[in-house]
Amino acid sequence: MQAKLASTQHLDPSTRDFYRQALQTLRRAKLPFLVGGAYAFERYTGIARHTKDFDIFVCQPDLKKILDTFAAAGYHTELTFPHWLGKAFCGGDFVDVIFGAGNGVARVDEGWFDHAVDAKVFNIPVRLCPVEEMIWSKAFVQERERYDGADVAHLLRAQGKRLDWKRLLERFGPHWRVLFSHLILFGFVYPDERANVPTWVLRELSKRLLAEAKAPAEDTRLCQGTLLSREQYLVDIDRWKYADARLLSPGTMSRSDVAHWTAAIGEQD
Repeated sequence: MQAKLASTQHLDPSTRDFYRQALQTLRRAKLPFLVGGAYAFERYTGIARHTKDFDIFVCQPDLKKILDTFAAAGYHTELTFPHWLGKAFCGGDFVDVIFGAGNGVARVDEGWFDHAVDAKVFNIPVRLCPVEEMIWSKAFVQERERYDGADVAHLLRAQGKRLDWKRLLERFGPHWRVLFSHLILFGFVYPDERANVPTWVLRELSKRLLAEAKAPAEDTRLCQGTLLSREQYLVDIDRWKYADARLLSPGTMSRSDVAHWTAAIGEQD
């Protein structure tokens, strides 16, 4: 029997009812979704958080049907950011309907569902976002006001020996340096847990690093810092005229997406 999540126990009863009804609405409609956020994080790490929202992850082609289903159930819905986030509201509570990441990189696709984990939330059968995808998406969150590096470290501490490391490397693709930086810090944070990261992974990434160091410098004047923070590297784009990595492949953001995302700095997402 699965233990109840502590993060579900301190919710206002009306909030809990809304989240339960939202899950049941999607299940009745047979719409595909995954539960992420604090509820998946607690299941994987044992760390409970009492957050202001509930995160579900969906593939973009299913987004409109899911928001329409919530609207038909009486909830107010909006497409908050067209490149990654919608919401469903019930009074002051809301469900985040996530189909990507704010930087345009970690898009939800069928692979998330292929490797999802069965669980129960509010005693309702659901599927959780895979650990690998949680690490992938959290690794890029490096704002001044929010840095998810500790979350990555806690996921590696709790799940490192069970990770599909080959798939994790594939997820990061050309952004492997971001993963490497977290793995190096993990060995600093948990010296006695270093074996959680396989030696072959560190060897592979070290080899890539040395190969890049020996290669000629890139011709493109590019700033990839915008994939880590939407605010802290704006000076590089606006004043020093670096190319914005969010607008280049494999990014999925348009100039209007970037402008909308930038204009919302300082607001609650």
